[in-house]
Order: sequence, then structure tokens, then C-alpha cells
Amino acid sequence: MVQQVVVIGGGAAGMSAASAARRADPACDVTVLEATGHAAYGVCGIPYYLAGLVDRADDLVAYPASYFRERRRIDLRLHTRALALDPERRVVHCRELERGVRLRYDRLVVAAGGAAVLPPLPGLDDDRVVTVRTLEDAIALRSLLDAGRIARALVVGAGYVGLEMAEALHARRVAVTAVEAMPAVMPTLDEPIAALVADEVRRHGVDLRLGARFNGVTRDEDQLLALVDGEALPVDVVVLAIGVRPSADVAAACGARTGPGGALLVDEEMRTSLEHVYAAGDCIAPQHLVLGRPAFVPLGPAGNKTGRVAGTVAAGGRARFRGVVGTAVVKVFDLGVARTGLTLAQAQDEFGPDVIATDIVGRSRAKYYPGAESVTVRLVHEPGGRLFGAQMVSTADVAKRIDVVAAALQAGFDVDDVLALDLSYAPPYAPVYEPLLLAAQAAATHSSRVAV
Repeated sequence: MVQQVVVIGGGAAGMSAASAARRADPACDVTVLEATGHAAYGVCGIPYYLAGLVDRADDLVAYPASYFRERRRIDLRLHTRALALDPERRVVHCRELERGVRLRYDRLVVAAGGAAVLPPLPGLDDDRVVTVRTLEDAIALRSLLDAGRIARALVVGAGYVGLEMAEALHARRVAVTAVEAMPAVMPTLDEPIAALVADEVRRHGVDLRLGARFNGVTRDEDQLLALVDGEALPVDVVVLAIGVRPSADVAAACGARTGPGGALLVDEEMRTSLEHVYAAGDCIAPQHLVLGRPAFVPLGPAGNKTGRVAGTVAAGGRARFRGVVGTAVVKVFDLGVARTGLTLAQAQDEFGPDVIATDIVGRSRAKYYPGAESVTVRLVHEPGGRLFGAQMVSTADVAKRIDVVAAALQAGFDVDDVLALDLSYAPPYAPVYEPLLLAAQAAATHSSRVAV
């Protein structure tokens, strides 16, 4: 009998799962249910499309729907939303366009992704209050920008997406105000590193307001007013970038076990607690290798990897995903901002007040080579050498350097192990005294100040 594999979600994790299932069992039937009108596109590219660096929305699409249908024999159904599961009968109830449909499955992969957090505030149903989680969202906002209908914008939230959106709108000559309820930008950074990022945002003319409360929106005739700490700001659009929650409701409603943030709990083979049901991507809480427990860390690379594992195992193959260490890098105007593992605050909460941080400032290249830039590195560790995480900021490349720490965390290295790494050197690319090794040396000799 031909095996029926159904995948909920046509994003990175869902299409990875569908393609992996096809490879694992060329004879199986694979169906993907995608609620929107697009699949297999780069969500992380949306700010660059809005900024005009990417010309067309289609440029963000990895493959057109026809490619999956014709070349990979995947039944990709757009505008089809999963509504409910019947795990006992192995049936998915969904709405395809305007009609109800029941699909039977032998194996199901839930890869529904994440949804934008929408606070219960007045006026958020206004059509000029937007999120940027889907390509449809981006196309609608880009059309307003291209038509010159946005001169002033409020961005709510100063995390990864909020700062990327502030930069994208600024690139389109929009006057941007960004508000953040917390006292610092980017909660995945410690305050000294976050302060460098905030300075960069303000240096480019964004009105960044930290510790500020967004209270909703209202209208004064045709003028949209954003309410911030009692002040009514006239704006043309409000972009909500408060956070992401896992879209796990369909599986959770059937009793699937959930963890941090309501994300689905899975094992290394992406099995949920429901029989014959797997999950992947931004709706799961995979194992965090530093914390030693599941964590909700919705990032693209893990979505692709967990999707591949879920699809492979669902179709009868063998694969596993060990977990994440929370590695991310983001461009904020001229800065590269990177982090992996735990912040100092997170590590102290988990492992006690003895955890410290070592900060150094090094150079990206040999000091005599043109273009050498400063690189700020923070290592989070125990006095005894156990490594918990790192953060880096520079106008030079930080992706390579943070990836070294990510590999070290995954391998279980301590500070001395990092110091012993045989890293590359050439004046155009790196100095002899590589900033990461300088930080490891300072941490190993306890010569740096203890950060608080």
C-alpha cells in the first residue's frame, strides 16, 4: 500500500520535510498544506525586499509551486489551512479555498511555523497596522512604499525583526520611530552589547525609545495615531514586531505535549507525543545543548534541519537532530551583531551567580592592513572555564567568529579548548591576535572584569 505523508506548512521546515520524505520513500504520496499563497520562500529576506535591495517578491522564492508538483511529485496545496486533527482516524480537517476537506494520512508532519504576537490593544485591526511574517504581508507593505504613501512609521519591538524593519524603512526614506518596552534592544544580548547596537540605531536617525509602552492605535479622521506612553504619534503605518509564538494549536488541541512558549515537544527524530505525528520548524522546542532541556528558539537553519529529519523519519528513513545552541547573526545598519549560547543573565539564572563575562575589543585584520575594524567580543563562562555563550559586534565580519564559538559549544569545549584552537591568519582576513582568542586568553587567566 502506498504510504500517505501529509505536511502542515509550506515554509522552510515543511518543504524540507516534504522533499526529504520523497527522497526516503520515492513511492509515497506527499501532500503539503499551506495556508498562504506562497511556499518555500525566504522569510529572512523580507526586510531586504522592503528596503529595495531585492527587486521582486519572487526573488525570495526558492522554487515555484510548479517545481514541487512536477519535478518532485509533491502535491502542494496553497490557500489550504489545517483546522483540526483526528489522530485516532489519522485525518486532517482543513479548508481548501472555501471548501472543507478531509485528508487521511499514515504519517503527519506539523511544520506550521510561527505567528506574530498580537497584544490585546485597541485599533490593531486597522489595515495600516501590519506584521511581516508572510510574503503577502511584505508585498502589501512594499506596494505602499513604492507608491510613496508612507512617510512616517512606528516599529513596535526592537528585537531582530524590529531592528531589521527599522533599517529597511529608513532605507526607503521613511521617518522611523522604534519603541521597545524593555530597557534595552535585543533581549538575546547582554546590556553592554545591546547598548552598542542601540547607539548604532540612533546614529542613523531612528527615534529609538527604550522602556516605552505602545498602547494601541486610533484614528483622527484619516490620520493614524500611534499611542506611545500617552503621546499620540501621527504615522502612516505601524509595524508590529513584538515577537513570535509557535503555531502549534492544531496538534496541541489533540493532546500533543508542549513546552516553552507552547511549542511542541519532540525527540531527536522529531516525534511528538501523538502517534504517527512529527513536528519541525518554528512550532517546536528542540533540545538546547547548553541548557540541557527543550527551548523555543525559532531560527531558520534549525527549521530546515528539523524539517529534513521529520520528513525522513516519517517516510521510514533514519535521521536525528541533536539540538541547538541558539546561534544567530543580524545586520543592524553598519553593524554585524552575533550571539550563540546563553547571555550572562540567562546563564546566571540557570547555573548560578558565579557565572561571569569577559569582554575584549580586538581587530578584524592586521592593524597595518587597510580596513581593519574593531571587534567587540563577550564570552560568558564560569571562572573554572566552562563556556556558556558569546556575543560579538563589529562593522567587520562576525559570522565566521560566532560560528567558531557555536561549534565549540556543540562540541562541549571549555575556554582553554577555545584558546587552543588553530585558527587561520592572514593580514587581509584576521590578525595574529584573533579577537576570539584574545577573549579566551583573558577569560582563561581571569584578567578581565566581572560583568554585572
